[in-house]
Amino acid sequence: MSRNLLQAWQGARARLEAAGVPGPVIDARVLVEAACGVTRADIVGDPYREISPEKAARLDDYLERRIRREPVSHILGRRGFWNIMLGVTPGVLTPRPETEVIVDHALRLFPEGRSLRILDLGVGSGAILLAILAERPAARGLGVDVSEEALAVARENAANLGLAGRVALLRGDWTAGLAEAEFDLVVSNPPYIATDVIETLDPEVRVYEPRLALDGGADGLDAFRRLAPEILRVLKPGGRFLVEIGYDQRTAVETLFRGAGAVEVETLQDLSTHDRVVAGAKKPLETAV
Repeated sequence: MSRNLLQAWQGARARLEAAGVPGPVIDARVLVEAACGVTRADIVGDPYREISPEKAARLDDYLERRIRREPVSHILGRRGFWNIMLGVTPGVLTPRPETEVIVDHALRLFPEGRSLRILDLGVGSGAILLAILAERPAARGLGVDVSEEALAVARENAANLGLAGRVALLRGDWTAGLAEAEFDLVVSNPPYIATDVIETLDPEVRVYEPRLALDGGADGLDAFRRLAPEILRVLKPGGRFLVEIGYDQRTAVETLFRGAGAVEVETLQDLSTHDRVVAGAKKPLETAV
């Protein structure tokens, strides 16, 4: 039996709702758009357009995968972040809107036209670094990740966005091998979830996201203990850093960075008013000790 766009969307929403999938209305629309090759305007303006059996079968496959709680980003192989579209695989953390706090603040700190060098530690898909580079044509960046699979995704995203000429990608262990005072800005979304908490997370994260990008050790702070002194080491005097944190890690992470010598340390909140990013700076030359 043939289906039109309206029936496809209503049926998709009903199936996702019945399965208890979070956000069924938006997910249903996005999956219908992708499976049927249409836009939101098509669904609204031409709701009775019939879809082919091939498109209906593709939609059914997408819905079955979503009902198994596979993230939409993995089903479609892409995810929007800030003002860019990124390819996403199971080997990288799916970019999330909360992480855009880093991009927003970085752009406020460094006006357009200013030349700067950016380091992204744990670059993953390239989301943070590429979003900033897309907005700041005079900037150049280095992304470091221990995962070769993640670096391959970041390389492809950089090429697709026309940014490959301004970004280098390196397999490495955080800042190992990097010289002192090289960067104007260091950004990072490191693993910060406590090991025993991971098993309590939604299946979209617990089952499908790479454990390497999630597990922050027994208290979730392992990466920050290493990063705090190293970020200060590779920053130029007066350089800035922005690192994503868990909602309950503000005091601990601020303390680690202050202990490493950072100044102007503060915590930024996301749109849900959760503590999300610890920001700070390396002392300028005139006040360095």
